[in-house]
Amino acid sequence: MSANFEAKKQIVEEIKEKIKASKSVVLVKSCGLTVAEDTEMRREFRKNNVEYKVLKNTLIRRAFNDLGITDFDSDLNGPSTVAFGQDETSAAKVIVESGKKYEDKVSIKSAYIDGSKVDANGVKALASIPSKETLIAMLLTVLQGPVSSFARVIKAIADKQQA
Repeated sequence: MSANFEAKKQIVEEIKEKIKASKSVVLVKSCGLTVAEDTEMRREFRKNNVEYKVLKNTLIRRAFNDLGITDFDSDLNGPSTVAFGQDETSAAKVIVESGKKYEDKVSIKSAYIDGSKVDANGVKALASIPSKETLIAMLLTVLQGPVSSFARVIKAIADKQQA
């Protein structure tokens, strides 16, 4: 076997490991970006713990197929980049924001989230969900409300009895 074949085989194994380790894998079409725009977009991905790579479609397809996933064969045509997210929403958020910022240069093809394929509209909907930290803060605010109100009522009763 040739060295080139072995190198490609190794890359496919790395892609498979990244797919398994990621909570979201988003396929992106990005073309026509300037170097400055691409650098800025990559910076946003890094800030959000998302690995963004330009990979050959055939290698991505092979990695998915080796994992028993054939849903993405039709999406892996034309220019493709891949965003591997550590959570379900961060990659989608960065891509949707980049799509708004760079209009026709960046668009979502599809995503692999929680073991299933999600189309572009599903990824956009996913991007609108607040982050886990924000949701926890919202929950704590809701839970804290009744306790705070109860504490104020008790304090008001105690103040009234002292007067």
